[in-house]
Amino acid sequence: MPSALPRRIAFLLALAAGAAGAQTVTLQGMLGSKALVIVDGSAPKSLAAGETFKGVKLLSILGDQAVVEVEGKRQTLRVGDAPASVGGGAAGANGSRIAITAGSGGHFLTQGAINGRAVQFMVDTGATSVAIGLRDAERLGIDYRKGVPGMGSTANGTVPMWRVKLASVRVGDVEVYEVDAVVLGASMPYVLLGNSFLSRFQMKRENDLLVLERRY
Repeated sequence: MPSALPRRIAFLLALAAGAAGAQTVTLQGMLGSKALVIVDGSAPKSLAAGETFKGVKLLSILGDQAVVEVEGKRQTLRVGDAPASVGGGAAGANGSRIAITAGSGGHFLTQGAINGRAVQFMVDTGATSVAIGLRDAERLGIDYRKGVPGMGSTANGTVPMWRVKLASVRVGDVEVYEVDAVVLGASMPYVLLGNSFLSRFQMKRENDLLVLERRY
């Protein structure tokens, strides 16, 4: 059996390289005088002005906005907006690689955005397309009733569904355009990141790390 040490070293080097680059930061909400911040898909962290988490420093809070700083670069975040890339010379969603770490239940969960609005995805290689619950679709402003109607199966039985086209789906620094999706007439805890998005990438899993490399 080959040694796991070289792979472990490569993984640590990849983490070090990522630390020197841009940080993906999401403002999830406010908790009194503190901001709930998600950094690179982490669990939400409560920060007061002046505190730092994973290299992201919270400078100030005003209403539903917060100003953060990474490597001397400042960014204003707003609750509900898509994740922002801060620091490392980031220039928008022009990346080609996504790395997602499995959660405690073995599922690959990650923050992202649909049509510029923040969502939480769960990778589902068994889903034909991106699948969105009714509540999320309404929050995202998707006019799903203009989509193609049909019926879909869920764990709770058969429900109405509508086939739609999403203008953009973003995870980290990677953005994909014109993505097929379905809106299900039921509530869902996550947006399922299905094969209408995943098929545009080469997927490789190594232990608890899932890496997506964009196809060109």
